[in-house]
Amino acid sequence: MMNRTTSRLCLLVEDQPRTRDWLLGVLTAAFPGIGVVTFARLAEAVAWLDERKAANDAPGFDLALIDLGLPDGPGVNLVRKLVDDWPTVMPVIATIYDDDAHLFEALAAGARGYVLKDEEPDLLVGILRRLDRGEPSLSPSIAHRLLAHFRKAPAPERDEAGLTPRETETLTLLARGLTVAEAAERMGLKPQTVASYVKVIYQKLSISNRAEATREAVRRGLC
Repeated sequence: MMNRTTSRLCLLVEDQPRTRDWLLGVLTAAFPGIGVVTFARLAEAVAWLDERKAANDAPGFDLALIDLGLPDGPGVNLVRKLVDDWPTVMPVIATIYDDDAHLFEALAAGARGYVLKDEEPDLLVGILRRLDRGEPSLSPSIAHRLLAHFRKAPAPERDEAGLTPRETETLTLLARGLTVAEAAERMGLKPQTVASYVKVIYQKLSISNRAEATREAVRRGLC
């Protein structure tokens, strides 16, 4: 639970200036008097955190609002770092991505909330204020997506070709036109790892090129 009795500080990581200003307004409306430290890149935020850790500083902040699609890497990597180094800080994702892959990866990494940037400001203010009641901050559509996920059969059928969830995610991103390097950045993995996934996917699906992979992804309803 966030502490209203002391001065508050939030870490905001967002690379788009207009969106960053908009989120600043939402934060100050949700938590009057809050201070906000902003960064546009993942590396800048990581360096700031590392400096505080090296100096043995207390976190000094209890909330982090993080974009997933940062120019130098996925914001989920910052969530993992906060969970490892600053467990008292609550990381909340603010993003345009409302798909299962991004949502569940962020929650699995330790995100305490997941809000969409296209919400009305007043609604987003109310969602963030739930943190003070110890409740997760979730956009309504995200909450419904979570409920729908857990209403599904507990034992889903095995993929017909034996693709793992990571291989399926890789196939989806390739079918959407991403390069191996771009897919690796989106997934928070090394390009060599994703390249190995691609090789296994081709073997399992008995295909030999991206066009065939795209057709297979479409057939499976992945894109």
